[in-house]
Amino acid sequence: MNSPLAPGSRIAIAGASGLIGSALARSLAADGHEVVRIVRRAPRTKDEVRWDPRARRVDTAGLAGCAAVVNLAGAGIASRRWTEDYRREIRDSRVLGTAALAEAVASLDTPPRVLVNGSAIGIYGDTGDRAVDESAPPGEGFLPSVCVEWEGAAAAAREAGVRTVFARTGLVVARGGGAWGKLFPVFKAGLGGRMGDGRQYWSYISLHDEVAALRHLIDTESLSGPVNLTAPEPLTNAEVTAAMGRVLRRPTLFAVPASVLRAALGGMAGDVLGSQRVRPARLLDSGFVFAFPSIDAALRSALR
Repeated sequence: MNSPLAPGSRIAIAGASGLIGSALARSLAADGHEVVRIVRRAPRTKDEVRWDPRARRVDTAGLAGCAAVVNLAGAGIASRRWTEDYRREIRDSRVLGTAALAEAVASLDTPPRVLVNGSAIGIYGDTGDRAVDESAPPGEGFLPSVCVEWEGAAAAAREAGVRTVFARTGLVVARGGGAWGKLFPVFKAGLGGRMGDGRQYWSYISLHDEVAALRHLIDTESLSGPVNLTAPEPLTNAEVTAAMGRVLRRPTLFAVPASVLRAALGGMAGDVLGSQRVRPARLLDSGFVFAFPSIDAALRSALR
């Protein structure tokens, strides 16, 4: 059942300065909602609330009256090489931050009606040609283990009776950041091409649909637990490469060998070369309609 937020509802967002968080904040504000940004520094305006995720501290007074809390905070997966220190940062920024917010939400006299917590399709690991949905178990490796801990860190909110949804997001097609923020300039220069053998599946979603799906998770009272945020039909890297060439009208001749990617990207290369054929079963079953379900439409939306 969908129960949209009443006009002027307060929604708190951690990670509101990121690619997805900033787009979500704009969408909510445009519809007249009051967006509360959860920040690490001293608040500068009345719509900011301070937290210290490493110390698991949140100014709970600032969360009072929020109808929803959305946690999208976390160190960028593609921001740096995966040294041991940065692997720790990827994990801690997600697990400790989620625990802090979940505990803060659980402590409120009147908690929000929903906590939408970020997660990722990385939880499934490399699925090869096998299509998976939310019923699939976690895979093996660094990212699956991080995602399992990330989702588990929200236990305090769930135990307090707060509806808790895990937004398992795929590769977001956007010009301003994420994987495609790095791909667009390369392909526009005519230097793009498939990665490795190109047979690995990429499960993508347009930024527009990502934001719409997050709002759907907030509004749909029947949804809790994991929900995949990916377009209905994943494509292989070779198919995505061909679409980039079509939409940008550029050649896509420069295949990048797997060995080069591993040397350049280190541990992150597995995320690029691995195959994740993920379908959004629960999102579709709940009535969500994609505005840009095809890769061509998602690319054109990003370029607009």
